Amino acid sequence: MNKGDLISKIAENANMTKAQATEALNTVLDSIGTALKEGDKVTLIGFGTFSVSEREARTGRNPQTGATINISAKKVVKFKPGKELSDSVN
Repeated sequence: MNKGDLISKIAENANMTKAQATEALNTVLDSIGTALKEGDKVTLIGFGTFSVSEREARTGRNPQTGATINISAKKVVKFKPGKELSDSVN
């Protein structure tokens, strides 16, 4: 399922137009992104938790040449699924 499929499903299930569903989905995704940028965790009970963690700088290797390269530190988004989501998949 891609974003367009999700928008169609939201519009169908919530009795709204695709434009309204698009706006609703974009608002949710923007809100999650903003909260993560501010360093907050986003917990959706039953679905899961989004969080940001720091990845340390490290040394890596170019697989084609074998040359050593430096990989800079960065922030990464993590997702831990909730129990209901995990149970629904199994």
